[in-house]
Amino acid sequence: MNHELRCLRIASCMAPNADRMCRAIVALLGRELAIPVHWIDDVPWHEREGMLDRGEIDLCWICGLPYVDKADRGAAIAACVAPVMHHPRHGGTAVYFSDVVVRADSHVRTFADLRGKSWAYNEPRSHSGFNLVRYHLASQGLRWNFFGEVVEAGSHQAALEMILAGATAGAAIDSSVLEAEVRARTRMTDEIRVVHTLGPSPSPPWVVSTQMPARWRARVTDCLASLHCSLEGKSILNSWGIARLQPVDDACYEPIRHMARIALGIDAAERARGCRDRSGSGDDDRFPGRDEYRRPESSEATRFRTSLRRNA
Repeated sequence: MNHELRCLRIASCMAPNADRMCRAIVALLGRELAIPVHWIDDVPWHEREGMLDRGEIDLCWICGLPYVDKADRGAAIAACVAPVMHHPRHGGTAVYFSDVVVRADSHVRTFADLRGKSWAYNEPRSHSGFNLVRYHLASQGLRWNFFGEVVEAGSHQAALEMILAGATAGAAIDSSVLEAEVRARTRMTDEIRVVHTLGPSPSPPWVVSTQMPARWRARVTDCLASLHCSLEGKSILNSWGIARLQPVDDACYEPIRHMARIALGIDAAERARGCRDRSGSGDDDRFPGRDEYRRPESSEATRFRTSLRRNA
């Protein structure tokens, strides 16, 4: 590869309510580095992730669970920075939480009250919406059938809309996404309640392609980590509740690896139990693996996902 970078290709696979901030970061990054930048947002996020896997994206903001999966498979990426949120509960460190949300008028008061209730999750490769919930259940000796009906909403924002409409009882929402939604829709504070908080977990990392020359990787990382030092950069980060972007490395994501192993250990035990029990009723309530668990989307989830796209 050439030692000079002709264009920096950047994308995000995070919640759409962060896209405006990301676009502003990209524009500022281009000016600071004095190179052309290309913000990729004209294809769905899962296609952007595929582009990252193929080396067609140089810098991308992704969830911590796909990051550790890719890193452990030898992908040509490296974690470089992660957000430190302003909210006091983050303690000035690069962590976030998963807030278990219900409607304000729900009778649910604790996580335990969700037993047998309907549940929505954003998608099965999410840490905050899926993996962390599985880890929490496993740590309590529980299985996925703790919940009643379970649907894949497609995004944190769609899961929130399902809760608000009474289409599902609860969901685990990325705390940063929830904080951004509440800032944009202040009435939401009267419409929902947080009944439990899971975490903390390492914040989703910005990852850089290791196919990029080392000198440029260092420049990109330094530029991102110093964004908060300028008035413009600080204002951009503040728009999504971020105080600064903190340098991180692969070791920072060991907690997510640990939680994924615990959840997948329950998967293995449930598969074994399912094999022994299959001659019985035929029902299989095993705790699902994140790649295999894709139930058909409910009509409610389809409707809300469509309405979110229409109103975006």
